[in-house]
Amino acid sequence: MRDSLERLDVVDARLEELDTQGDRNEGKSGVLEAQLEALRSEMLDLKAEVRVFDKLEPFRVTRVHPNAGFAGGDGAERPQSSKSAETPKEEAVLTVWKKSLLFNCEGFTVFDGKGDLVFRVDNYMQGNKGSILLMDANGKPLLTIRRKKISLGLGETWLVYEGEETAASPRFSVKKSINILNNACLAYVIGGDGKKTVYEIEGSYSQRRCTVLDDERRLAAEIRRKEGGGGVALGTDVFLLVVTPGNIRTEFAMALVILLDQMF
Repeated sequence: MRDSLERLDVVDARLEELDTQGDRNEGKSGVLEAQLEALRSEMLDLKAEVRVFDKLEPFRVTRVHPNAGFAGGDGAERPQSSKSAETPKEEAVLTVWKKSLLFNCEGFTVFDGKGDLVFRVDNYMQGNKGSILLMDANGKPLLTIRRKKISLGLGETWLVYEGEETAASPRFSVKKSINILNNACLAYVIGGDGKKTVYEIEGSYSQRRCTVLDDERRLAAEIRRKEGGGGVALGTDVFLLVVTPGNIRTEFAMALVILLDQMF
């Protein structure tokens, strides 16, 4: 946050300097106007980033460890129910920030429309991308995402399990598309039986423009760019996940975001 604030001061000073320069020259040239516009856009991004840091500050004081004893089988201890672990009854608009709550960790932090923390991903083991845990706001495990050993010619596949369970059958798997005839398709989501494709993901993750379509090609979820003040799109580290009602659980949709980030 300190870096963002320092850069904000630099940008603000440069804006004032260029405005003064334009006033002295009795008008702004095209080059000067372009510089001003670029600085104004950067200032909006920096202010948005500072606002996100302000929201995160209360969560930085404690490192939350998942419950290592959770097994997920019948009769086993399970995490308390989470309001996120259900199909939304109305459109859910989540803000996804590609940063962990913990310093020196990679991950994601996700807020709902009220600004409340709903999901978090903290990779405690740097460099180990074979297994990822999606947690709720309190650090309770919701889903475990594990990469399947690559089979020759079958492409990249990931398995998604409930809670911290990986011994039981996965709830679903996600396979990266290698179909050169269908460039729009990024990945296929296959049901727990391993046979039926239940969702297809299309679009461009690098541009943060993706749609998740069910087997009847109805919209289940969407990844969008997030706009700051004045309609200026923010950087790709902050974006929206929009989950349509009655089609997919919000934590499943977030798991797809994590997998897209791993694949692309």
